[in-house]
Amino acid sequence: MSRPPTLPRALDADLHETTGRSGRLAYYVGGDGPPLLLVHSINAAASAYEVKPVYDRMRTFRRVYSVELPGYGHSDRSDRRYDIRLFTDAVHDMLDLIERETGAQPVDALALSLSSEFLARAAVEKPERLRTLAFVTPTGFSKGSTRAHGGLRKKASREMPGLHKVLSFPLWGHGLYSLLTSKRSIRYFLERTWGSKQIDDQMVEYDHITTHQPGAEHAPFAFLSGRLFSSDIRDLYERLTQPVWMPHGTRGDFKDFSGVDLVAKRPNWTVQPFDAGALVHFEWPDEFAASYRRFLDGQ
Repeated sequence: MSRPPTLPRALDADLHETTGRSGRLAYYVGGDGPPLLLVHSINAAASAYEVKPVYDRMRTFRRVYSVELPGYGHSDRSDRRYDIRLFTDAVHDMLDLIERETGAQPVDALALSLSSEFLARAAVEKPERLRTLAFVTPTGFSKGSTRAHGGLRKKASREMPGLHKVLSFPLWGHGLYSLLTSKRSIRYFLERTWGSKQIDDQMVEYDHITTHQPGAEHAPFAFLSGRLFSSDIRDLYERLTQPVWMPHGTRGDFKDFSGVDLVAKRPNWTVQPFDAGALVHFEWPDEFAASYRRFLDGQ
């Protein structure tokens, strides 16, 4: 069996490591100014490359930290339990690190898609540590998401019982993962995410490399089982007291925000749709960065 290619850096930035509640975390950092934390999404091929347009533009004004979550990038990809607590703790670990390096000041933070749920949970648990929140095309607002209230469900996640064991069973798990992470599959899923065939070709290449690193299958199997989706996410969103900016796409597989009315009228929430797929900042990089800066400057 040939060795997988060495994983290059996802961002043009210094790459460091820290160890905390969530184990060994890798992160990129660069720029000067008040701290800003960026958190990539969760999927079969997630990576810090997903925040590249934001990082490249915000580091001119901010000290930008971009974490590689457990099971992804250069972080620990060992065979362990990947769950909501682990990913929320990764956010707390980064906030600890930023405080050590920049002092005890509230941090601005941005997360993509499902990682918005982890950032929201961290913000509810430690509200004093986060100044503002940005959720880019977050989960929890699609049709039926109003059922995702902790009071209506006893379990913490939306995991389907037994599915993780089925997905990760050695007899077919490797083949399933290989099928999901072929270049053809990666391109297919990105086109569904964009709602267009005009996707970022460099992301396809990077995704293919990062999904073929040792241990790369562990976190995605937890994702596919539903284990990483919070059953109480709507309660968490409603409990947030920080200013929240929520840009989201209107094309592709992740355009359903029919449940957004619950927060759209709240004074601390700013909802901004873009004519784009889920990764708004790749299609409108300058406009996205300008809108984000206006939001930050207004707080």
